[in-house]
Amino acid sequence: MSEPAGSSTDPEVIAGQASYNRWTLSAYDLTVLGLASPLLWGCGRREMLRNYDRNVGARHVELGVGTGWFLDNCAFPVARPRITLVDLNPTALEFTARRLARYTPTPVRANVLEPLPVPAKEHDSVGLNFLLHCVPGDLRKKGVVLAHAAAVTRPGGRVFGATVLAHGVRLRPPARLLLRAYNAQGLFHNEADHLDDLRAQLEQDHFADYDLTVHGSVAVFSATVR
Repeated sequence: MSEPAGSSTDPEVIAGQASYNRWTLSAYDLTVLGLASPLLWGCGRREMLRNYDRNVGARHVELGVGTGWFLDNCAFPVARPRITLVDLNPTALEFTARRLARYTPTPVRANVLEPLPVPAKEHDSVGLNFLLHCVPGDLRKKGVVLAHAAAVTRPGGRVFGATVLAHGVRLRPPARLLLRAYNAQGLFHNEADHLDDLRAQLEQDHFADYDLTVHGSVAVFSATVR
């Protein structure tokens, strides 16, 4: 994997992904997807998995790979999908590539705030699950991630994912406290993220239509690329 360039050296970008080491990744499925997501954020992983099942394609790019749980459990439309894993964190890339070894995925180390170093207009789907709330800036700035995803997706392909929001959604008091703590530590960058701003990004010209639903404080979305 080559070294990413440009804004990948931004301290806020680094902080948003630095906590994903082999220990946190080993516990991620239980602590984040199994506990925090349904109990604090109000959206269980099965709801997000359904979003994968509805939208994932044969040629798929995953931005912000996490542990690969969703790709490990979703229903691909073909037996041998072509999967490209994109993340700034080499440990997360290695962890997920091992988990998905049966598919022989291609790992690419890159910063999603920059144009993606993968072929343009070639992929059937791009997933970015629980990524946007880790990216610096408000959603008007982070919309570039959706634009970069659309740029590598064929017309009619799907860009989809989920993100934790701070405004325009129901945020339980314990979740609000945790959100503030995560933002203070640089783990999250979503204290300005509003549902209306996410909707505005999905209404940009690179998308023909979109679906957006809210589960607790989590927005689950999908959009069709023009």
